[in-house]
Amino acid sequence: MSTAQDEGPFFHGTKADLREGDLLTAGFRSNYRPDVVMNHIYFTALPNGAGLAAELAPGDADPRVYAVEPTGDFEDDPNVTDKKFPGNPTRSYRSTAPLRVIGEVTEWTRLTPEELQAWRDRLAVLRADQRGEIIN
Repeated sequence: MSTAQDEGPFFHGTKADLREGDLLTAGFRSNYRPDVVMNHIYFTALPNGAGLAAELAPGDADPRVYAVEPTGDFEDDPNVTDKKFPGNPTRSYRSTAPLRVIGEVTEWTRLTPEELQAWRDRLAVLRADQRGEIIN
């Protein structure tokens, strides 16, 4: 049973070129701490939050946001829930079960180059001083 109290819709941001029906799974390196292989697949109920994740993902491909559906139980993402923000205002979740791609979402707010650089700078500081620990 899922502990999260959200019915979606849900979104995942990435630079991967995916198709309807594809499954997103855990077991890949973190976008935020590349030395960590993730035990969960992460998603959000906010398309712009997924867009931020897509923009910060490594690689040169275009960032993409996909509508997804969990195939199993999921929980609030403890990396942002209560650890950084009371409750779950980012509506961020994670699951050990795959996410099924429903389709691509093209309407989400892109970051300006300055905003994207500010996020990258913040992440670099967290990586450098190890405060960016991930609850895996």
